[in-house]
Amino acid sequence: MDERDMPVAPVGATRLQGLPSRLLSQAATRADRIVSEGLATRGARKWHYAVLASLDEHGPASQATLSDRAGLYRSDLVAVLNELEEAAQVQRASDPDDRRRNVITITRKGRTQLGRLDGLVQRTQDEILNPLSAAERKELVRLLRLLVEPPP
Repeated sequence: MDERDMPVAPVGATRLQGLPSRLLSQAATRADRIVSEGLATRGARKWHYAVLASLDEHGPASQATLSDRAGLYRSDLVAVLNELEEAAQVQRASDPDDRRRNVITITRKGRTQLGRLDGLVQRTQDEILNPLSAAERKELVRLLRLLVEPPP
């Protein structure tokens, strides 16, 4: 049995075991590992997926806009775009209206990769949420959205 697959034994004070912030952190760490390992089987990382999904859903974008949409620091986006461009999954071109900017577009190869990654990401979600029923999964997503997107 791999150490990462071993059940997490309660550690420390009992009061820590019921702290929502601690449980969320542990769940996020586990989920991130599962998704990252899954994406790696397709030669991708989570930021590749975020950029490709954003371009597919919203269309071509400047690097600044894409950074905001994908939730990725602008300085980190350049490296991700270099990797995706090397794999022919995105194309960078000068903006005809402002030559100082680049416009990023997803390519056919990028859409094909995104289709593969969509299926893989869905399978990882199923693995992460396996202990929950469909109704519990829906409720969990609703509650998590309240935490990350509080109402005004």
